[in-house]
Amino acid sequence: MTESDTPLRLGWEEWVALPGLGLPALKAKVDTGARTSALHAFDIETFGSINRPKVRFAVHPVPGRTDLTIACSAAIKDRREVTSSNGEAELRYVIETDLAVGGTSTPIEVTLTDRGTMAYRMLLGRQAIQSDWVVAPAESFCQEKLSYDIYSTARVKQAAPKRALRIAVLSREDNYSTRRLVAEGEERGHTIEVIDTTRCYMAINALAPEIHYDGARLPRYDAVIPRIGASVTSYGTAVLRQFETIGTYCVNGSAGITASRDKLHAHQLLARHKIGMPQTAFAASPKDTDNIIGLVGSGPLIIKLLESTQGKGVVLAETKKAAQSVIDAFRGLKANFLVQSFVKEAAGEDIRCLVVDGKVVAAMKRTAGGDDFRSNLHRGGKASAVRITKAEREAALKSAKLFGLGLAGVDLLRSEDGPKLLEVNSSPGLQGIEEATGKNVAAHLFDAIEKHVRPRPVRKRRGA
Repeated sequence: MTESDTPLRLGWEEWVALPGLGLPALKAKVDTGARTSALHAFDIETFGSINRPKVRFAVHPVPGRTDLTIACSAAIKDRREVTSSNGEAELRYVIETDLAVGGTSTPIEVTLTDRGTMAYRMLLGRQAIQSDWVVAPAESFCQEKLSYDIYSTARVKQAAPKRALRIAVLSREDNYSTRRLVAEGEERGHTIEVIDTTRCYMAINALAPEIHYDGARLPRYDAVIPRIGASVTSYGTAVLRQFETIGTYCVNGSAGITASRDKLHAHQLLARHKIGMPQTAFAASPKDTDNIIGLVGSGPLIIKLLESTQGKGVVLAETKKAAQSVIDAFRGLKANFLVQSFVKEAAGEDIRCLVVDGKVVAAMKRTAGGDDFRSNLHRGGKASAVRITKAEREAALKSAKLFGLGLAGVDLLRSEDGPKLLEVNSSPGLQGIEEATGKNVAAHLFDAIEKHVRPRPVRKRRGA
């Protein structure tokens, strides 16, 4: 008999791996008395469509190490009643995954149950033992010995499979951006749920903070993509803070969204970090109208409401007198506003850089339509792909990082002395830039999400 014909020999305990679940090392008890294999799992939760149901769960692969958690997901193959050795019956989810042991790999069925009190995180039942394998109950570790140390290295992250995720999109609108996120996510096998931010309500407490929606507690999400409109910034960021409190990965954080939406605060942050912008002034007293105009120049000037979006509430005053009239009108409405110098050389054009996870993944030039000085696409502006300069790229990346945004639309003007930053948008639209550049921006976003929610290695504890 050749070495290749030698049957695989298993002891009563063996090192195994479940690579499809991101578990490269487990100690398993081999039990031919048990029909079905079982894997330790907790926080077991179903998701996905009724036709293609999935289950997500967490595993503590190392006995006694509750600080190390691996998140897993798989398609549900069955749900069946299993009777344990102590005679208790339990209804368990059944999944199929590859078992790697002794240089071989074979698909097996595994039931999910909490084995947190057991010495072995996995039980290998007789269904998983192939007909040409030999079990030697008096021996142990007949096959290659693995090590739990792998969970403390980068290798576990690199080898982790791309698991199906449950992702929430916080959005009140059924628009192109929301539909693209749903379509791209589902194409990758994820479950994407659109949640109306204003219909969420929260239980705020120290021990068990929760988010509820339509009379039920929201499930545990792997990630949240906030698409919070300017009109609901305050409540939307409060909901987002609640997701942050329970440990959900959020593409954009509540603090970054709040800071970027407050144009005065945003410009002060940008100035503090020496990011170029048009000359800007702000004052509360009507007595200082002429003074703030004098700070930015005689004209033309831009008067911009602090809450302006998509070009609304932004006025071009050609002369000092026109600027005084607009400022008086805004003050009569008790509105807060900024006054900025007008960058003539921009000629009604600006640059939108789309930043995802610290990279500019697309850039377009927007040109104002007709006689309008505003280049916003919502106001009839035209878009085309553009090659940005190194200085423009650096300004976009620095700005997105400053606000801690994983997804940002950074708007710049091209001036004679370098790029001037106009705005950092925490909920940038995808339609204009995808159509103008032909790039799949949504795919870049999901690449980033998948990277961030994959299992992370942990440092080995001292004395462990």
